[in-house]
Amino acid sequence: MKKVYTTGQVAKICKVAPRTVSKWFDSGRLRGYRIPGSQDRRIPRDNLLRFLKEYGMPLGELEAEVYSKVLVVGADGPLQSMLRDHLRETEDFRLEVAASGFEAGIRAESFHPDCIIIDMAIGRIEAGQIAQNLKRSEDHASTVLIALTSDEPGDEIYRLGFHDGFKKPFDGALLAERVKRLIAQKKNED
Repeated sequence: MKKVYTTGQVAKICKVAPRTVSKWFDSGRLRGYRIPGSQDRRIPRDNLLRFLKEYGMPLGELEAEVYSKVLVVGADGPLQSMLRDHLRETEDFRLEVAASGFEAGIRAESFHPDCIIIDMAIGRIEAGQIAQNLKRSEDHASTVLIALTSDEPGDEIYRLGFHDGFKKPFDGALLAERVKRLIAQKKNED
């Protein structure tokens, strides 16, 4: 993860001319510093991310660093709403929903989630197949899997490849905190 960017690198990320980045810098909209004895500008990563978010610009290659992506499979409306409340985009989360195992596979390939939350209400067999298919895929081998069950999560959940399980109804804040912690561990390992 790069910590400081040149104006040329920022221009490439933003898909603008380097001169445009220099203007943003000189006007004070994009904060950074100049290298002593030189006119070269440097923009710290945090300042760049703040600037991109503030002006609603696409994050491009930085999106994977900034947002944790969560795919929710088979959850009903109230459960989706509760998860959206606790895993808000303002807290650097992107949330997508899939209704079935087939849709989950398609979404996983295009969305590349860091975590997949599967409501076992779609059926234990289908949920188990989703988990096992993801674990077999090289692209998703490190994806965090969380099961939502109607009874206490047992050894079966872990045998299927899930990292954790939550009994419904559950505390949304607790689930959100666990998701954050598991994703942070995954990103540190990568």
